[in-house]
Formats: sequence, C-alpha cells, structure tokens
Amino acid sequence: MIGMVSHAPSPASASASRGTPPASGRRHPHPDGVGGSPPGPTVGFDLDMTLIDSRPGIHATWRRLAAETGVAIDADLIVTRLGPPLVQEMAYWFPEEEIPAMAERYRALYPDHAIEPTTALPGAREALEAVRAAGGRTLVVTAKHGPSAKLHLDHLGLAPDVLVGELWAEGKAEALTAHGAAVYVGDHVGDVRGARMAGARSVAVATGPCDESELAEAGADVVLPDLTAFPGWFAGLTRG
Repeated sequence: MIGMVSHAPSPASASASRGTPPASGRRHPHPDGVGGSPPGPTVGFDLDMTLIDSRPGIHATWRRLAAETGVAIDADLIVTRLGPPLVQEMAYWFPEEEIPAMAERYRALYPDHAIEPTTALPGAREALEAVRAAGGRTLVVTAKHGPSAKLHLDHLGLAPDVLVGELWAEGKAEALTAHGAAVYVGDHVGDVRGARMAGARSVAVATGPCDESELAEAGADVVLPDLTAFPGWFAGLTRG
C-alpha cells in the first residue's frame, strides 16, 4: 500500500527540474521493527523503464495529442529517450508559451491512453518483494506526474511504501535524502546523478535509453542488465 503520494510543482521551462523537498512520509508499523522503523534498508526505484515499460502508453498518448493539435510529433523518437520531465520533451514540439497548456492536455489524455498498455518490466515485482522480505521499505521517485505514476502502480498491483513524483536527476536526491534511501535503482544517467547526490548506492539497470557503458561512465556503483538480477545482488548487500 502506498504510504504517501507527493509531487513537486511542474517546471515552467524545458530545463532540468529540481522539485521542492517532499514532506517526510509516515513510517508504517513493521512487524520486525521497533517503533515503526524497519530493520532493512530503504530502497528507491525509478518508474519508467525501471519498474514499468510505459513506452506503448506514452506512444499512444503522444499520438493522440498530435491528432488533436495537428503537430507532426514523432512518438517513435520520443519513446527512445524517456526519463527527463515532460516539459523537456514538449519543448521539441511546441513553442515555449504553449508548453504549459499542452502538458496539461497530455496529462488529461494520459489515463485513457497510457495506463492499460503499460506492463511491469521483468523482475519488477520480485525486486520490490526482495526489499520487503529483508524488512526494508520501498520508495518510487520519478519525474512523472505523481497522479499518473500512481495510476500505473495501482493498475499493475505494484505497491511501494512511498511515491514521489515530478523530481528529475539531481532533484531526486531531495526525496531520497528525506526518506533515508540507502539504494536508488534507475535506468538513466540522471538517476545515477540523483543517487550520488543523495549519498545512496546507485544501482543502474540497462532497460531504458542508456546502455551499460553509459551508466557505468556516469558513476553507477552497480550496473545490472535488468531487475531480474536485483534480488540476488540485494541478498548479497543485506548479508553484508
């Protein structure tokens, strides 16, 4: 069950965003913990192309927006570079003054076009369960609009303890620090930067737009091919 849903204000320009610090989430009582503090580590996860394959739904939403606006939007290209905030992608297709309205319209279209086609990536459920089995807490920190992220998690039955939306790259460090994340798992070099700024161990998965060499060069502590390898790696971490 998601303990808190938070999201930072949407950025007004196409520059990389740093959201406002989220409020600390309520710690849930834990059967093995004392005073509600779990004995295991808090592990953060990115959402798009880390836990879920949102490309089909995002593709469909952009195509719908293109049909409504008459703008020749290349949805095939867009889904090859998922990760940064929506307004950054909007800047490739719309004048700056139109971006806020177009982002609002995209988000209105999103529930009807993006949720159903999206699937959990291999190993996503098992990765979350590995953290819970070790007595830890799970945290999703994503650049995606918070309500849209929650729709995906609810639809797929993925239930982190905390969800924080609309934070990107170094901005993710705010949520990771606020919730005491020891590990952050993501698919983008921006996720690596966010983890490092927060002092968390950066675990990168090569399931998104960045390949293994890019992720390693960005400073990831660990690079895995996908989340199916996470439980084994995490078991070694928790054994010390």
